[in-house]
Amino acid sequence: MSATLSPFMATSIVALGGAVGAAGRYQLGRGFAHFVGVPGTLPWATLTANVLGSLAMGVLFGWLARHGGASESTRLLLGVGLLGGFTTFSAFSLEMLQLIERGQAGLAIGYALISVLAGVAALYAGLIIMRGAA
Repeated sequence: MSATLSPFMATSIVALGGAVGAAGRYQLGRGFAHFVGVPGTLPWATLTANVLGSLAMGVLFGWLARHGGASESTRLLLGVGLLGGFTTFSAFSLEMLQLIERGQAGLAIGYALISVLAGVAALYAGLIIMRGAA
């Protein structure tokens, strides 16, 4: 395989990892619903996915830094695909840490606030749009 992946091959690798990650996230949610199953409590499955995904992203990023990186296909499969499909929060956590490590803590805080507030506002706007369309 050449050092540079074709866009089709890169997308296929991300899709494969994403399918596995998304299936893992779905099964985690099912497991919590089956074993915990208490409506109205903290969303444990999402919290667990976010924490596990962030831990895994830290391990992957640390391993890549320690061992001089990995092939592009490995990074795409595990980081972008698998962990991205499991939880995008892991990518958010990595980006936050990178901003902090670059001495841009203020920007990191702004990014976090904008991400959470804009995300919740956008979701709410989508609900309002769809409720009005009914």
